[in-house]
Amino acid sequence: MRLDKYLKVSRLIKRRTVANEACDAGRVLVNGKPARASYDVKQGDILEIQFGSRELKAEVLEINEYATKDNAAAMYRMISG
Repeated sequence: MRLDKYLKVSRLIKRRTVANEACDAGRVLVNGKPARASYDVKQGDILEIQFGSRELKAEVLEINEYATKDNAAAMYRMISG
């Protein structure tokens, strides 16, 4: 699954266009490296997202095409932030 779509489905970022812009601006790192929106997310990847002065770090646990509000949080595990 594309990184921008994963961020939207998992609800780490509300809109896919915002996720896409964050990737283009270099504010999303995957395993410590800046990632493009087209990056193919895999289980075990570590995502780091910078929201202004706040940084969020999460590990990808599972990948689903669709997720409800209740099971979206099960797609990742927060490491910090």
